[in-house]
Amino acid sequence: MSENKFRSGYVALVGRPNAGKSTLLNHLVGEKIAAVSNKPQTTRHKIRGIVTRPDSQIVFVDTPGVHKPGYLLNRRMMAAVHDAILTVDLVVLMRDASVSTGNGDRFVLDLVKKSGKPSVLVLNKVDKIKKREELLPLMEFYAGEHEFRSIVPVSALKGEAIDVLLGEIGKHLPEREPIFSEDEMTDQPMRVLAAEMVREKILESTGEELPYVTAVITERWDESDPEMPRIYCAIYVERDSQKRIIIGKLGSRIKDIGIRARQDIENLLGRQVYLELFVKVVKDWRNRERDLDEMGIEG
Repeated sequence: MSENKFRSGYVALVGRPNAGKSTLLNHLVGEKIAAVSNKPQTTRHKIRGIVTRPDSQIVFVDTPGVHKPGYLLNRRMMAAVHDAILTVDLVVLMRDASVSTGNGDRFVLDLVKKSGKPSVLVLNKVDKIKKREELLPLMEFYAGEHEFRSIVPVSALKGEAIDVLLGEIGKHLPEREPIFSEDEMTDQPMRVLAAEMVREKILESTGEELPYVTAVITERWDESDPEMPRIYCAIYVERDSQKRIIIGKLGSRIKDIGIRARQDIENLLGRQVYLELFVKVVKDWRNRERDLDEMGIEG
């Protein structure tokens, strides 16, 4: 492989909430493996997506949106960001190009600069910009602030310039044998991916009614019937009123969440599943070490 200069490595996707990291990751991998939402703090676990090309293998690490930590949950999420940056070969700074630069953008830029890692800048959501020349001032600003290996405008939603981005990332990775086999797309267990899909549907369904106090854990995965696995997911909230919101009138909302999450899980598995959801009220779980440990949200 080394004679052909095959390259492989770990790449951290870093950016503010809503930069489009999970949308990009799902598009790159070609499957839905990360929860996608227009609300911040959707990603809580480091979801690795694997893209294998003829000349490279890129192992993407999706990280939580960089934000000001408040609860223990948020502090752990930010620790995950720092850990990802320190342990990868390349950092991809993802920026929503359709909004003006704020303090949060500068904070993320400083994180990347301080890491000392090779980095690529991705200007996302260019489909929202009428004239591409409007990108020039933003590109000039970032080029003046840091020596990025490449600056690539993309639309993760539309799939625009994705091949260009993969090519740019691949050529900046170390010469190395593939890390995973070419048919693998993630190292995350299906239990984690199923819970991610349920939580995405909760965020979509509850809109602004429910703050970020939900977590989902796959408590049981029963393969006794190989034709139809039985999956049992617990939805954690902090108050009875939040439980009522998720369940909905006569159970209508939780039923809808279950139907749509089941469809995503079946698409990923390629077979039918039985999915059962139930809601647990655990007061202040975001500040409790034991609960966060059980949910797999690492510190």
